[in-house]
Amino acid sequence: MPGPGPHTMYTIGSGVGLMSLSQGRFSPQHCIIYATNAFLGPDLGSFSEWLTSTIGFGHNLGSLIMDTIHHPFYYILILGFPLSFFYSWISRIFLQKGILDSISGVPLNRLQCLLLVSAGSISHFFLDHLLEENGHSSMYTWILSTGWWKGRAPVNMDSIVVVGSLCTCLFGGFIYINRVKQSKSFRTQWVRSVKLILVIASLYCVWCASQLYLRNPPQPAVGEEHYTYPVGKHNTHSAGEGRHLLGFRIHVADLAV
Repeated sequence: MPGPGPHTMYTIGSGVGLMSLSQGRFSPQHCIIYATNAFLGPDLGSFSEWLTSTIGFGHNLGSLIMDTIHHPFYYILILGFPLSFFYSWISRIFLQKGILDSISGVPLNRLQCLLLVSAGSISHFFLDHLLEENGHSSMYTWILSTGWWKGRAPVNMDSIVVVGSLCTCLFGGFIYINRVKQSKSFRTQWVRSVKLILVIASLYCVWCASQLYLRNPPQPAVGEEHYTYPVGKHNTHSAGEGRHLLGFRIHVADLAV
């Protein structure tokens, strides 16, 4: 499944497209709330499960949160209303402090925020399912054939720092370009937003390609893949092969048979 980079670029990119088509009625505030709920949103469930399993405390609670929050509709039903109040309040703060423009000068209401939370959740799973291999690949088949996995998935800090920095720059740059009370026209803001997305997307592709072609053995490009250490009589790959899906993550649950 795609990592945070594709989720962020996809939703901010589509949001910027909607800004242009609506002549600003779909505002930068709409865009950033939509992107936030696609970028993080339902993955709060995955993060909770990972955190509790890492610290060794509350694993059952983490699994429960994973089962309920990491879902396209349960996320909306459980967190939609609380988040709509929160985002509506944040929208007013953004306008008062001149942080992010709404074009109309009016903060988003709770219904608008609820719809954006819903759109973000659905977009998140749309991209997940679009790129989910669901076991139908030679890589998945080989992993399943090994029978078991040794140890926990390692954390690649290089990837986390690089991908995290790129996502932070995309969010921060978008907010800076579309801040309130600046003399630039809407068209200028839109063009600069598109350029920002293209620059971040290019850097992201360069990073993924460098991890795929310049590292030996290749390393996970995203930093959140659960890459495995298969051992068993069916394992015919060398130690450096077949341990990753570059740019994507493998959930242990997806490998269950």
